[in-house]
Amino acid sequence: MILPIHIIGSPVLRKIAEDITEDYPGLKELIENMYETMYASDGVGLAAPQTGKSIRLFIIDASPIAEENPELENFKRTFINARIIDKNSETMRSNEGCLSIPDIHEDIDRFTSVTIKYVNEKFEPVTETFTGLAAVILQHEYDHLDGILFTDKVSPLRKKFLKRKLTQIAKGNFDKRYKFVLGGKYRQ
Repeated sequence: MILPIHIIGSPVLRKIAEDITEDYPGLKELIENMYETMYASDGVGLAAPQTGKSIRLFIIDASPIAEENPELENFKRTFINARIIDKNSETMRSNEGCLSIPDIHEDIDRFTSVTIKYVNEKFEPVTETFTGLAAVILQHEYDHLDGILFTDKVSPLRKKFLKRKLTQIAKGNFDKRYKFVLGGKYRQ
């Protein structure tokens, strides 16, 4: 089932998400629905807060952009109760967008390497290090768990330029390509 995406201005996007246990109600179905939603929305990642659930869960499948970035070919994971435990000091700049902030793309600095501890969908503990664009995608989705949006990372001057556009998006003035929740109401 395709879930509606919460758009900027939705309070759930600013909450710090909670850890969950293996017996979280409907977890398997939620994960399946999140993948279906992500694919239908042409995304490569989706965090549970974007679907209205303030839980520490996000998914990534970067295979749609693997043709231009072969290192991402097998980068498909479900991250539960994730914690970044290490990052290097080097950064790289990449252009990011977000399903919760449609029609905006900005250059963002991210760490080039991160190590993350999480449990997978079978609740098996995993520790992995990701580099390059995989690390960038992971950090973007991880930020959602801490109530951080990629637009929070742009310079103060750039934020001034974006303010009007972000306000318009929060009012529903954007290219509506997928189901969404705006002001607590489901829209399409």
